[in-house]
Amino acid sequence: MKGLEKWIRDSTGSESTGFLNGGLFLESNSFSFVSLHNTKRNKGSSVSCSLRPRVGFLCVTLSVKDKGFDGEEEDLLEKQGGALNTTKHLWAGAVAAMVSRTFVAPLERLKLEYMVRGEQKHLVELIQSIAASQGIKGFWKGNFVNILRTAPFKAINFYAYDKYRSQLLKLTGNQETTNYERFIAGAAAGITATVLCIPMDTIRTKMVAPGGEALGGVIDAFRHMIETEGFFSLYKGLLPSIISMAPSGAVFYGVYDILKSTYLHSPNGRKRLQHMKEAGDGLNALEQMELGTLRTLMYGAIAGCCAEAATYPFEVVRRQLQMQVRATKMSAAATFIKIVDQGGIPALYAGLTPSLLQVLPSAAISYFVYELMKIVLKVEPELDRSLL
Repeated sequence: MKGLEKWIRDSTGSESTGFLNGGLFLESNSFSFVSLHNTKRNKGSSVSCSLRPRVGFLCVTLSVKDKGFDGEEEDLLEKQGGALNTTKHLWAGAVAAMVSRTFVAPLERLKLEYMVRGEQKHLVELIQSIAASQGIKGFWKGNFVNILRTAPFKAINFYAYDKYRSQLLKLTGNQETTNYERFIAGAAAGITATVLCIPMDTIRTKMVAPGGEALGGVIDAFRHMIETEGFFSLYKGLLPSIISMAPSGAVFYGVYDILKSTYLHSPNGRKRLQHMKEAGDGLNALEQMELGTLRTLMYGAIAGCCAEAATYPFEVVRRQLQMQVRATKMSAAATFIKIVDQGGIPALYAGLTPSLLQVLPSAAISYFVYELMKIVLKVEPELDRSLL
């Protein structure tokens, strides 16, 4: 008790502090405020002690405040929420790829027959030939590998586009992304996804090429390419792939986004957004789609066809490069010249018809499932401030 009495006396500067009858008394003009701060590890904890005389009696108020933990917890929760939202965003793109690619796998197989094998049969004859030699399952040959390739590719592509567009919007400070920024974001997203996912595309092309049946499964084909051609053989055709995917991504995402933005800024679009806002949680997942089901499918199909037609020659060159072995390896330019010499300009568009037939439903379903999964998984959108 003497120690506490001395601490109070030192704090108040009063010599008349004492303990009488169990009470603590001060002179009427005594007052002191003591504040202790703990800034260890930037936690900002503080302990405050107020000493106030009331009719000669010392009133002590002790308060403890922790200013740092709330801020740190908020930062941690924000990071965890951001990581979870990113994961859901990626899954939305991956599921969209799985569904769309499985649905159009037969058309993809026909396209590769024309592009890789140089098939000269008419479309109906080719369908009959595959069905007779391999059965119905033959139309889904390589689909599992295709999903392994396209699921991460589309997941990264969709996510990267939204992220790049969001960052461009922040840099410019505009209310809405411009068409130029949409094309830039789409091109950057296409390049990012291509660099990360081209090995699986190369393996798949090798498996469906003549003699690919002897390679076995994905693991066997991967091991064969590493052992015979080296690791970097998995990146054959990277340059033409980038040259192809940059404009393809720009057109695919840019066209869809332009169509979507145009509709949402129209009277009907604003009316739909207002209705969705008023209805709130009363809408199901399909009703929550900003464009609606049919318009989402239509805009996705238009965007896909525009992108495919604009960049198809690059795709033909890329596939031919992936088919080459080390002994006869040629540059992208030499391969382009060889294709034109052998078949003329039309050779650069070999298989375009089945490719468009494949892209039209694929792009439509892909965008529809992607937009739907974002709603189902409750992915937080990058808000367009012009629509707020």
